[in-house]
Amino acid sequence: MRLAKVSALSFDLDDTLWPFGPSVARAEAMLRAWLIEHAPDTASILPTQQTMSELREEYERSRPDLTNDFRALRLGSIRLALARANADVALADPAYEVFYAARNRVEFYDDALPALAWLSARFPLIAVTNGNADLRLTGGGEFFRETLSARAFGIAKPEPEIFHAAAQALSVSPAELLHVGDDYHLDIVGALNAGLQAAWVVRDPQPEVARATQHPASAHLTLSDLSMLCRALGGPDKLP
Repeated sequence: MRLAKVSALSFDLDDTLWPFGPSVARAEAMLRAWLIEHAPDTASILPTQQTMSELREEYERSRPDLTNDFRALRLGSIRLALARANADVALADPAYEVFYAARNRVEFYDDALPALAWLSARFPLIAVTNGNADLRLTGGGEFFRETLSARAFGIAKPEPEIFHAAAQALSVSPAELLHVGDDYHLDIVGALNAGLQAAWVVRDPQPEVARATQHPASAHLTLSDLSMLCRALGGPDKLP
């Protein structure tokens, strides 16, 4: 695909700039350890780390109205664990802070920070996320003008409104905003349907990636890392 004029870029965060799985697994392990230390009876409710994820999923099924509010879902699952253990549910708030701090200790992909440094020197960047990562805590926030989260905005990807709001925040037309993300449906289909350009980051190709997609491959870039994005925008073969 050949890009049209690009005046600004929007970025997804989790699994685009860093792997999400390891950070949330570490955060859940720290949360479980904290709960067992401060409310020992939760040990029987949370016999394994996997139980943390299962409890979170159980609570989400019971509260579909909170689908895009990851803080509320996690807090609710913590309160559920405490209540089942007949422990003090007031511990949920400090427990969540332990979880959230660990969730934001991410390890950027090797190409991410050099690419963001090169891109932000040439284009305004905005983060557009359905998640709850905080760039002030993860690092990398200096490269972005703004973060637009589904929880704060009230509308999540792939709905066009959140993409249009990103373009408006950077004072560019949707057609001149290039959205970069790893989720084909949320990021790529969503961006293209909103009139943006799109770059699909596929770091670990799986057989299903080759499946027929809603938009032809010619409609978007497909990248194995962000250094390829820089080259597509006129950057050097190798970033510093």
